[in-house]
Formats: sequence, structure tokens, C-alpha cells
Amino acid sequence: MGSQLLEGKVALVTGAARGIGRACALAMAEAGADVVLGLKDRSTGEELVGEIKKMGRRGLPVQMDISHLDQIQTAVDRGISHFGHIDILVNNAGIGAPNKAEDVNETDFDATINVNLKGTFFTAQAVGREMIKQQSGRIINISSQAGFVALETESIYCMTKAAISHLTKCLALEWAKYNITVNAVAPTFVSTPGTRKWLGNEEFYQSVVRRIPLGRVGDPQEVAAPVVFLASPQASLITGATLMIDGGWTIQ
Repeated sequence: MGSQLLEGKVALVTGAARGIGRACALAMAEAGADVVLGLKDRSTGEELVGEIKKMGRRGLPVQMDISHLDQIQTAVDRGISHFGHIDILVNNAGIGAPNKAEDVNETDFDATINVNLKGTFFTAQAVGREMIKQQSGRIINISSQAGFVALETESIYCMTKAAISHLTKCLALEWAKYNITVNAVAPTFVSTPGTRKWLGNEEFYQSVVRRIPLGRVGDPQEVAAPVVFLASPQASLITGATLMIDGGWTIQ
């Protein structure tokens, strides 16, 4: 992507501790941005800060469990006070434990909604208010192919990811006048610490790759690179879009 693509920018990445969030944080730094690391447990961020520092960039770990609205605002305020501005939001944090629709209880339902929808919206709102003041910004929400196709035992997760892609359109329309673009990416199954227990099951893995025309699951860097693109000046005329990163799953 080139080390100067995001030079002088500050990115906030939620759920930055591992998987796609971690890959996005490192990719932002590699492209020249300083990074606010939104973490469910702030104490887990030191190693990642060290990696960002090796790239000649600054990393700031902040306590940010997005199911708690007070933590969202405090984290955004801390990022602004430390770096002076936030130019890019990667709205990555999400959960999605599988469960048969007939077995989902209210606690499970509320937990998924609170992170994937409520947390995603209010994080966008908190950062969006700052971007409105700046009259510029880039927001990239992490949706999923699950927002476009049905997956067994993932009814609640699929519902929230579909909603994220539509929320992306709504925010893109509403904030375009402030020179804020809002886009999303929708990955297929990606090999991360969070998916290992399922993709490590050979039967499940084979059932997944059979559905993917390219014949393999994704790598976190294959999501992070398009996110950097959408955050960059190269994507300045793209807003309201959801980019499928699914190896062709949804074209069938």
C-alpha cells in the first residue's frame, strides 16, 4: 500500500487485540497512521504498541469495551486529547457465538446486539461528532458475508451484520455533507484466534471451503489491506459501499 498513504492520520481500531482488529491496527501503522487501540482489556495492548513503535508510529491503548457506552466516549476523548484528532475509525469489535435459533435466550440475544449493533452505532456516533467538527473523516465498519447469506446457527449474528451494512448506507448519506465517508467490508470465514476452534475441525473446515469458489478461508491481512484502501485518499469517492471479501461465496 505504501508507507505514506495515511501519513499524518490517526486511526481508532476497536477490538484491536487480535484477529482482524489487530491486523487492521498494524496495517494502519504500516501505511503511516498513528493508532488508538480500542481494547476490551487495556492491559493486553502493550505488545501491539511495541510492534507499532517498531514501524516508527505511535500506538495508544485505551480501555474500550463497546458494550459500555461510557467506555466508548472515554476512549474517544482519550484518543483526541492524546493525538489531537481522529481521522479514521475501524469499527471492528464484534461477537457471534453460534447457537440454534430455537435455543437462543434473551441474554445471548442482548449480548450480541449490544456489541455488534449498539456498540458499533455509538462508536460511530462518538467519532462521527469529532469528524463533523473536522469536516472530514473515514469510517470503515466490519460487516460480514453473514449479512448477505444465511448461515445455520448464526441467526442473530447474521441479523446484526446485515444491519451494519445498512447502517453504513444511512451514515454515509447523512454525513456526506461533512466530507465523511462511511463504508464497510464483509469478510468470509477468516483464520483468527476467534475462529480457530471451528476452523480447526476438519469436517467444518471442509464444509466451509466447499462454499468458497477460491477454495480457502481468508487471512486477517486480506481484510486489513482493503480497509486501509477505504481509509485512504484513493477511496475518496466511495461511500455507503460494502466490499465483499468472501472468495466468491456470495456470487453463487
